[in-house]
Amino acid sequence: MKTTHHNPTRMKQLVTLSIAVFALASCGGGKEQSIEDLIAQGNLEAIRVRKSELSGQAKSLEGQLRQLDSAIALLDTDENYPLVSAVEVQEETFDHFLELQGDVKTRQNVLIYPEMGGILEKVYVKDGQQVQKGQLLATIDDGGLSSQLAQLRTQEALAQTTFERQKRLWEQQIGSEIQFLEAKASYEAQQNVVKQLESQLAKAAIRAPFTGIIDDVIKDQGTVVSPGPGSEVFRIVNLSDMYIDVEVPERYLSSVTEGKEVKIYFPVLGDSLSSKVRNTGNFINPNNRSFNVEIPVPNKGGAIKPNLTARVSINDYSNAKALLVPQSIISENAEGEQYIYVADEIEGGSRAMARKVIITTGQTQAALVEVLSGIEAGDLVIKEGARSVKDGQKVELLN
Repeated sequence: MKTTHHNPTRMKQLVTLSIAVFALASCGGGKEQSIEDLIAQGNLEAIRVRKSELSGQAKSLEGQLRQLDSAIALLDTDENYPLVSAVEVQEETFDHFLELQGDVKTRQNVLIYPEMGGILEKVYVKDGQQVQKGQLLATIDDGGLSSQLAQLRTQEALAQTTFERQKRLWEQQIGSEIQFLEAKASYEAQQNVVKQLESQLAKAAIRAPFTGIIDDVIKDQGTVVSPGPGSEVFRIVNLSDMYIDVEVPERYLSSVTEGKEVKIYFPVLGDSLSSKVRNTGNFINPNNRSFNVEIPVPNKGGAIKPNLTARVSINDYSNAKALLVPQSIISENAEGEQYIYVADEIEGGSRAMARKVIITTGQTQAALVEVLSGIEAGDLVIKEGARSVKDGQKVELLN
């Protein structure tokens, strides 16, 4: 017995041709008037009737073609499925970072002013010099105060000798108590005068308020200086205690806290480093609804300078068991719901069915999106070809 193999595509063509011939034959047994002749006659009613007839025939043919397509899909085992790639979703750590911009600052960046007026007698440092706290930077002509201090110290020594003698005599019950008290008061008064002049004379010496670098020697030796604005002598900075000041929107008040991880990038230097949030402000700026965050900046090489611009990425959210999918495969329907396709009912390790899944998304970082609901760990999410498949369509998995 001979077995005949039917080609489904050939079958579809034959059936389509048969339907068309039947439709034309059913229009009438006689010779049908051509479209050109009908239009040439200009009979509007006849033209409308013919159009209505042809439209009905076209709809009938379309319905029959759809039925044939469904039959072919079921019978044709050699049909080519769309090629797609899929990735298995696994739980992984997801860290979201808030991107902001800030400026490098230091609290030890000050102008040094003289505390007394006079001629800048001597400058002991130069630009860029490293100095220690308390180091002598310059001296101002004291106008004879040092000579006065020498005389006062001599008077103080005499008052001390007189007081000590009167004290010994008083202890031996010699002399009067009033003489002892007068000598004591004179000595103490002389001590106070010396201390006051010493304090005033100390203002003639300009010293470093902290350890740092002389950034600028503003006044030259021999210049007349005086206390107050406009008479600054030095600028001194400390580059070892630097920090970045960042303004963070108030909605992140509960997520940006002390100890949070921070990634810092300096565009000008082309350098990156890591740090942590050291302090968060307790005041919300009413003008821009933000609060200040302080981030320490290690500066071992000294390359980071005050007012340098930095890009700051602050970790404001973390999930140790996140399900992540590429942002490029997520679509949205007319109702605003987001969806992706997963591969189900895998046959022979390569063929599967595409299933549309409505998902709820969370945070986004770079090209990845956190999926909060809709899929589970182990699901095969269609990646390449996700935009071209349909719900319920069979697909061929590349991987």
